[in-house]
Amino acid sequence: MSGPVGILGGTFDPIHYAHLRLGEELAERVGLTEVRFVPARVPPHRATPNVTAEHRLEMTRLATVGNPRFNVDDRECRRQGPSYTIDTLHELRAELGPARPLCLLMGVDAYLGLTTWSRWLQLYEVAHMVVAHRPGFALETRSMPEELAQQTVPRLAADAQALHREPGGLVLSVDIPSLDISATVIRALIGAGHSARYLLPEDVLDYIGRNRLYKDFDAD
Repeated sequence: MSGPVGILGGTFDPIHYAHLRLGEELAERVGLTEVRFVPARVPPHRATPNVTAEHRLEMTRLATVGNPRFNVDDRECRRQGPSYTIDTLHELRAELGPARPLCLLMGVDAYLGLTTWSRWLQLYEVAHMVVAHRPGFALETRSMPEELAQQTVPRLAADAQALHREPGGLVLSVDIPSLDISATVIRALIGAGHSARYLLPEDVLDYIGRNRLYKDFDAD
């Protein structure tokens, strides 16, 4: 059994420094050997992305190329239909074997909405849940839907090392400093002709400019 693999999904429309810092911080804190960024082709819980999956995939590659621990997984961009996380995790489990720890990385807001995900109970069978939140804001089970709290309480891990000993099934709460960067704000800035520099990698910003992405974005 090798070290745990982190899975960080999203639309990445566009990818920015908050996404990258989340991956880096959780890799350090959990001891992940790899973080796979998985752009969604058709996100089930969000509006249709503003640019194509091909553009978002390429921007994700440009953003992560300098980090040897980061990799980009294009399986959801190749898959037709909704990009269900459970399908991706089942595929990864089949490829990596039954013993390799898989860690699904997410923010606390996403975790609180987990019961709306497709086949959400199966997620615990395939992977650990690593839930990032701001310092001073604990993962509060009293604010969860009852069925989510029932799954969470007995699975809470005392420390990151517990995730190394099992292939999945645990929930780890991690407080990390957050970067208040929004893809919506970035798209609005570009659409209005303003600078988005220092909110996302320069190579990604150059790609957006060359391909005239988000020029017609309407924040309203």
